[in-house]
Amino acid sequence: MDCFIGTGVALVTPFKEDLSIDVQALQEIVEFNIAGGIDYLVVLGTTAESVTLNKDEKELVMRTVSLVNAGRLPLVVGVGGNNTHAVVEDLKSIDFLDYQAILSVSPAYNKPTQEGIYQHFKAISEASPLPIILYNVPSRTGSNMLPETTIHLARDFKNIIAIKEACADPIQIDKLMQGKPEDFHIISGDDFTALSTVLAGGSGVISVLGQGLPNQFSSMISYALNGNSESAYELHQAMLDGMHLIFEEGNPAGIKSIFEHLGLCTGGVRLPLVPASRVLKSKIGSFLNRQDRVEA
Repeated sequence: MDCFIGTGVALVTPFKEDLSIDVQALQEIVEFNIAGGIDYLVVLGTTAESVTLNKDEKELVMRTVSLVNAGRLPLVVGVGGNNTHAVVEDLKSIDFLDYQAILSVSPAYNKPTQEGIYQHFKAISEASPLPIILYNVPSRTGSNMLPETTIHLARDFKNIIAIKEACADPIQIDKLMQGKPEDFHIISGDDFTALSTVLAGGSGVISVLGQGLPNQFSSMISYALNGNSESAYELHQAMLDGMHLIFEEGNPAGIKSIFEHLGLCTGGVRLPLVPASRVLKSKIGSFLNRQDRVEA
């Protein structure tokens, strides 16, 4: 599906001071990203703190993004977990109206074998009413979905259309590029490898920093997709500090600190996460001031 070429962003779930969902802030963040040139929106991923949201809160987030977006951009929703049966049941009950695909992360904590990962996604493929973007993030899940497993899934199940690859390993990404079906998308899941992934033949990125700097990040990816590597590298270098800063104390505390500086939401996160420290907030403020000078 060509609608997932370019820059997607893994949206945060903004909270009020009492840590209830801030619907108005979420509306403003969606509008901010649409105005900034983002190509598609991803809700209820790990950046959205989805593991701390209950069913009603997840429905509220999906409905809010859908209403504000009003069909302007493609929408992806995170549906994953380490209990395969529970994920399958969720796929049968969630109202996917206005959503074009699901993002499903490889199981965390269980540390399944490659055959276990294959069977997990086989069950999801057979249950899903929407196309599926796989998500490999070994630093969080404790296991790595190998290229052979991804390619096997892509060839066996036509509704598995892409992978968000966050292995941070260029050799693994090269193997995916070489072995994937022609119409299967390799999407970077790491901000700092987004440019190199696209230049190697990838389809784009699902970014965290991109939602805070939508114009700059989407421009970088667009330049790369169109072969203007020099302009893309200039933007990459300008944003590189921010790519690392937002993960310095864990995600999404860093990106929420950016939104706090921009006046779009509070920096609040739910336990066991904690907000960015004063030191990190100061670093992020300095980084944003540099971005303002670059734009000026």
